[in-house]
Amino acid sequence: MPERPPIRSYVLRQGRISNAQRRAHAEFLPVYGVPFSSAVADLDRLFGRTAPKVLEIGFGMGETTAAIAQQHAENDYLGVDVHTPGVGSLLKRIADLHLKNVRLIQHDAVEVLRHMIAPDTLAGVHVFFPDPWPKKRHHKRRLLQPPFVALLASRMKPGAYFHACTDWEEYARQILEVLSAEPTLTNTASGYTERPATRPETKFERRGLELGHRVWDLVFRKI
Repeated sequence: MPERPPIRSYVLRQGRISNAQRRAHAEFLPVYGVPFSSAVADLDRLFGRTAPKVLEIGFGMGETTAAIAQQHAENDYLGVDVHTPGVGSLLKRIADLHLKNVRLIQHDAVEVLRHMIAPDTLAGVHVFFPDPWPKKRHHKRRLLQPPFVALLASRMKPGAYFHACTDWEEYARQILEVLSAEPTLTNTASGYTERPATRPETKFERRGLELGHRVWDLVFRKI
């Protein structure tokens, strides 16, 4: 029997892309983008320096990524996402803010982690508001499943942090369960934590909070 295609945690939607996003994607992806490769990437060479490396998976429109990178110039940030409008949006922010410490890979995060990130490399990982796939039959598509978390943890240095957040309560419970079951990670709180100051609120998040919605943050560390 032929092999089944792997389950993807994303769908390449035909979303609208603005002219500015399209121009930024064409102009700046060759500058700040990193082509996918099956070989381990030399991250110090890509950024031109030795500094703590933080991976962000699924950066949306890049608002938070750019703000964090601007506030923490001592770190290098590698963003991974598949959606062209968001990649174009973040590339425009990088160029407008003259950020030197952000690089992007437009590819599947599982393959990037498996092939391009060496074990014990990352100082931090951000997974902010991953797609909750709310329908039960779609839960298998959720990004933060035990095999993926184990792979992710293997790429983190001892002492590195993993910061996830979601505005979907049922998914928050699942994330807490999955992260707590990973033997190489330990929770920095007794359960969820207050939003760390290092994670800025997004406009979308602020609107939700004004409507009474909640956000659950989780911060774990590599043992």
